[in-house]
Amino acid sequence: MKKIIYFIEFLLVEFLFIICKVIGYKSASNLGFFLGKNFGNFFRKKKSIIENLHKSKIVINISENQFVSNILGNYGRILAEYPFLKDFRKNKLEQFFRIDGIENLNKIKSNKKPVVFISGHFNNFELMAMQIEKHGINLAAIYRPLNNIFLNKTMERIRTKYICRNQIRKGRSGTRKILENLKKGNSIALMIDQRVTEGIKINFFGNLASTTTIPAQIIKKYECDLVPIYIERLEKYNFKMYVSQPIAINSEKSQEEISEHLNTILEKMILKNPDQWIWTHNRWKK
Repeated sequence: MKKIIYFIEFLLVEFLFIICKVIGYKSASNLGFFLGKNFGNFFRKKKSIIENLHKSKIVINISENQFVSNILGNYGRILAEYPFLKDFRKNKLEQFFRIDGIENLNKIKSNKKPVVFISGHFNNFELMAMQIEKHGINLAAIYRPLNNIFLNKTMERIRTKYICRNQIRKGRSGTRKILENLKKGNSIALMIDQRVTEGIKINFFGNLASTTTIPAQIIKKYECDLVPIYIERLEKYNFKMYVSQPIAINSEKSQEEISEHLNTILEKMILKNPDQWIWTHNRWKK
C-alpha cells in the first residue's frame, strides 16, 4: 500500500515539475507557495510544526496559523523551484542569487585545505552546495535519501547533475566515503538539523535533541576548519547566501562539546527567520 501511495506522490510531483517549467520560475514559485499553503498539511502535518515550535520555546511575532502557513508555503516554493536548479547552475537565473562572504570561499579555494561546511534546511537549501562547487571548491555533499523510493531517484539525478556531483549517502558506507574524500583533499558539506538515530542527545533550544556527531568527528580527526553557511529568501524569489569565515575548532574538545557549539550556531541561523526553516524534523523526539 505504501508503495502505491509513493508512486502516486511521484506522479503528482512529476506533473507539477512539467507545469512549473511551462509557466516559468516566478510563476512556478508562486504556484508552489499556493499549493504548499493550502494543501501542504496533507503531507507535512501542521500539528508537528506547532509542537516543535512549542518545544523550542521560540517567541514569534505572528499567529501560529500564519507561521505554519508561511512554512508550508515555503515548502511548496522549494519543491516548485526544483525544475529550475539547472538554470541556477548555468547562471540563467543569477539575478536572483547573491553571496555575502564570497571572499571566504576564495580563501578556502586558495588554501586547498578541506573544511566542513554546515547548515540546515533553510529555503532552497540545495543552492548552497551548488554555489560552493560552482566556485571551484572540491566538495562532497552528504544527503539523506527520501523515503519515497520513486521520487528519490528523481532527486538523486537532479542533485548529482546540477547541485553537487559528489554525493555521499548517509550510512555506514557513507562514513567510509567521507574519509576517502577528506584524504583526497575534498571539503564536506552536510546538514546538521535532522534527527539522527546514530546521534547523541545534545542541548538544542533548551531541550535535549538527537544530534549528528559527524562534523565533530571530522574536526577532531582531521583538524578541519568549520564554515557555517546560511541561505535566506528575500522578496519571494531572491536568495542571499551567507558564507562565514573558516572557524578553527580546538580538536581537543570532546565530540559533545563541539556538537553543542554547532547546535548553538544552528539556533542563531533559525532565529534570523524562524518561518524559513523546515520545522517538521522532530529533533526532540525521545
